[in-house]
Amino acid sequence: MGLFGGLFKGGKNDVKEEEGGLPWIALNDREQLNEIKERSKEKPQLIFKHSTTCGISRMVLGMFTGNYPFNERNADLYFLDLHAHRDVSNAVAASFQVVHQSPQLLVVKNGAVVFHTSHGAITEVDLERFL
Repeated sequence: MGLFGGLFKGGKNDVKEEEGGLPWIALNDREQLNEIKERSKEKPQLIFKHSTTCGISRMVLGMFTGNYPFNERNADLYFLDLHAHRDVSNAVAASFQVVHQSPQLLVVKNGAVVFHTSHGAITEVDLERFL
């Protein structure tokens, strides 16, 4: 089931707050990428790609959830479990023309990735400039 197996219940767009208080949206279907592109015309969409078997990914996720207070009015925050949804991860790389990395954070605005980073650099990002 993985570290976040109980985090998202039910359908593909269910939202569940994680311990850090972030309003995660489960990204588990390739069709959601079109939705993300459309929503990004109204507000930024953030995608956090996470490997449930990687200690570095787990550490970065913990730091990310502790450092970024999100407001759902300013951005949507998607969580992608790479092992459970490898096909979606591959589709993200192809659709947004970014090289796959893990962990990885992508910021989508107006249908395109305007910023992406990975590993420890995720915790250094000033996300306010994109919101």
